[in-house]
Amino acid sequence: MSPARPATPTLSERLSALARATDLAEGRLDEEAVAAARTVLDRAAERRSLSADHTVVGFFGATGSGKSTLFNAVVGRDIARTAARRPTTSEPLAAVWGEPGSAPLLDWLDVAQRHHVDTPLPTGQEEGGRWTRVKERFTGGAAPEGAGGLILLDLPDFDSVSLHHRTIVQRLVGMVDVVVWVVDPQKYADAVIHQEFIAPLARHGAVTMVVMNQVDRLPAAEVPAVMRSLEELVAQDGLPTTGLSKPVAVSAVTGEGVEALRARIRQVADSKAAAGARLDADVDDAAALLAEASGDGEPAGITRDAEERLADGLAQAANVSGIARAAGKSYTLHATAHTGWIATRWLQKFRKDPLRRLNLDRGDTVNPEINRTSLPPLGAAQRAAADSAVRTFAHDAAAGAGEPWTRSVRQAARTHEERLPDALDQAVARTDFRARRTSWWWIVFDVLQWIAMLAVVAGLLWLLGLFLLEYFQIPVPPPPYVEGFPLPVPTLLVLAGVVLGLFLALTGRILAGFGARLRERSVRRRLRASVAEAGRRTVVEPVEAELGAFDAFREALARLRG
Repeated sequence: MSPARPATPTLSERLSALARATDLAEGRLDEEAVAAARTVLDRAAERRSLSADHTVVGFFGATGSGKSTLFNAVVGRDIARTAARRPTTSEPLAAVWGEPGSAPLLDWLDVAQRHHVDTPLPTGQEEGGRWTRVKERFTGGAAPEGAGGLILLDLPDFDSVSLHHRTIVQRLVGMVDVVVWVVDPQKYADAVIHQEFIAPLARHGAVTMVVMNQVDRLPAAEVPAVMRSLEELVAQDGLPTTGLSKPVAVSAVTGEGVEALRARIRQVADSKAAAGARLDADVDDAAALLAEASGDGEPAGITRDAEERLADGLAQAANVSGIARAAGKSYTLHATAHTGWIATRWLQKFRKDPLRRLNLDRGDTVNPEINRTSLPPLGAAQRAAADSAVRTFAHDAAAGAGEPWTRSVRQAARTHEERLPDALDQAVARTDFRARRTSWWWIVFDVLQWIAMLAVVAGLLWLLGLFLLEYFQIPVPPPPYVEGFPLPVPTLLVLAGVVLGLFLALTGRILAGFGARLRERSVRRRLRASVAEAGRRTVVEPVEAELGAFDAFREALARLRG
């Protein structure tokens, strides 16, 4: 069993997706493409709020194409002014079938000249099956059967010398539901109409008619060749040469082809789907402009290696290695203060704690939002390291994307550029340096040092007592000796205490060196983790959000395409 094909999105769904894509493109993609999409959305909202029963068909053509004459022929009465002197049409002129509901639509089109026609156009069968399918898509098949309202517009010549006329044409060519291009045998290959008008509406084949007027001026044998030439030009413009946009030959003077043109227009009006088809094609145009402005390719995204490189660069900028060395020296200082020879410990008071100089000896209760370190501001080299790390990270994340999204990812990475130094300082401040924690072996050495010092003091006091007794000629028994040692016990106590104290001090310094290296590695690891977290908040998360916007933009475009 073959998998079910995804349902074609409705016009409402496509407009919603276009609105989403346009919102995401704002400030990121080319302003003209975004403005064009906004125009389509605004136009769609306005057109859908007006009469859905009326189909607006605009007659566009160059000077001398007989557009107004053809307009009168289709209407069946002389409404538009025609004359040998050109241009004859200076303002839009409307022929209206079905007055109820037409006034607001004509107001929106800014068409003041309005003629209501009571005689209905004949209902034709041409393209009937196709427009039945179009009606089902854009009206859900719910439109009532019968004649639909119709508004035919006769417009000024698009190549008029009057700028006002061209402005009217350019405005209404984007607003009417169906565009009828009227050309003549002399100027049907004019580059202006093809390059500036027909080609830009290449996606609007479902709501575009191409009419070759004045075929009565051609020998009958030449008409097929001229029509083939016109079809080739239309195909080059991007329009299909079948269906509604297949060129048709007419003569407003002799009436040749006019009835078939009327039937085609009536069939489109009765389907009541042209307005939706026109908006659908406008959405295609807007989506194509946004996709083109977005560029090709997909961003590489954020990888673990890229985050590691960013953390390394920010750690270098924050001088993590230098601070970790200071933590190691601080450990050594505190270790020697607890394990050094008691007779010389007072000298440690003259040595400044490296962490205290940096205001980093405050324990793990520090509030980095309030407390700051005493680290110097980032120097030129440190700022360069941070900038390089951020720039490299953004480049790696955006690799493969089009230039607009690459640029937006780079901008996102630098969103918090000004507060990055402060974020690094807070990261250092919130790191637990364990500056006030003691090691277990310090206590053991400290106790032994005091025992050694007590031995020295006891020996010295004993010797002093013996000296005083002898000085005052007081009989005193000789001090005891330890078998095998020529020195008395008091002297041995002093020597043993001094030797033990010096041995403990030397051993403690060696152990402090090992402990300092361990503390330095531990602090470096915690500092790097804090700096990496700061980098994630200030650099990685904005880039993730921008890449998410890219994914949402592409998803919206995908929904547009169904």
